[in-house]
Amino acid sequence: MTLTLKGLHHVSAITGNAQENFRFYTEVLGLRLIKKTVNQDDISVYHLFYGDEKGNPGTELTFFELPMAGRNRAGNNSISALSLRVPNDAALLYWEQRFTELDVKHGTIQTIGGRQTLAFRDHEGQRFILVSDENDKGVAAGIPWAKSPVPAEYGIIGLGPAHLSVESAEHTAAVLEQLLGFRRKGTYPSTIAGQPDVIVFETGEGGSGAEVHLEERNDLEQEHLGRGGVHHVAFRVDNEEELKQWVQHIRTAQLPNSGFVDRFYFRSLYFREPNGILFELATDGPGFATDEPMESLGESLALPPFLESKRQQIEAYLKPLDTRQ
Repeated sequence: MTLTLKGLHHVSAITGNAQENFRFYTEVLGLRLIKKTVNQDDISVYHLFYGDEKGNPGTELTFFELPMAGRNRAGNNSISALSLRVPNDAALLYWEQRFTELDVKHGTIQTIGGRQTLAFRDHEGQRFILVSDENDKGVAAGIPWAKSPVPAEYGIIGLGPAHLSVESAEHTAAVLEQLLGFRRKGTYPSTIAGQPDVIVFETGEGGSGAEVHLEERNDLEQEHLGRGGVHHVAFRVDNEEELKQWVQHIRTAQLPNSGFVDRFYFRSLYFREPNGILFELATDGPGFATDEPMESLGESLALPPFLESKRQQIEAYLKPLDTRQ
């Protein structure tokens, strides 16, 4: 059996304030809060999941709330930008106007890597790029949330390419190609003068939802991760049986790793590539409707069964969060 990753599963970032985070990602970006839970490795903090109508893998943007975290200091060996897919080029015109009206910091529409794009930052300075699916023929996108304040024809429909900035592209490229089975798709010029071309890698069916864009930078110091920074990127594995094969595959490569981890909503494996960026492999299922009806996802605090006995303790510690959508 050949091990093949299907594309991006989710990305996880850091916020300093869960309430402000909820407001921006639901009211401004129009995403659905699909799960309000806690960080399973630190149950004192929220873990919020946003996504499409059903929380499909490949659409999930998640945040750990760390109120005491300092501001992210951007730099090398980091997930330096995240992309979000929109249906077509016309959608970017809508978003450019929306960002202007809502005072969201943003750039201008540009063609980068053969796609129309629009860069913007969230309320904590996190870097994003809206990417048009106008000519995309790769992994399928998600379904816009029906109750979104953003019209469905312009809505965000999933994760686009994850952008990595590293000191040594060679070492990260070796992991992507030789260990994880990504294919080298091509290159495009860096937006920073004097820097090497950005290398595009793809996996699975390819396309925007299955790409990593790797940029070698010799002009940056090391990133100091904080609020407004990205913690890790996760790639899609079809099922639990295949994930266990990935565990063995990573162990055989002698990379330090977490081994098999049960996150209840999916199963995971974590490891760091040679430049220190945290990668996760995560299964498509069981999914976010496992413990809540699809129509009321994210409306109450959801805890996996192995944390349910601590619910009273957890709820007493957490600051109340108004997630009425």
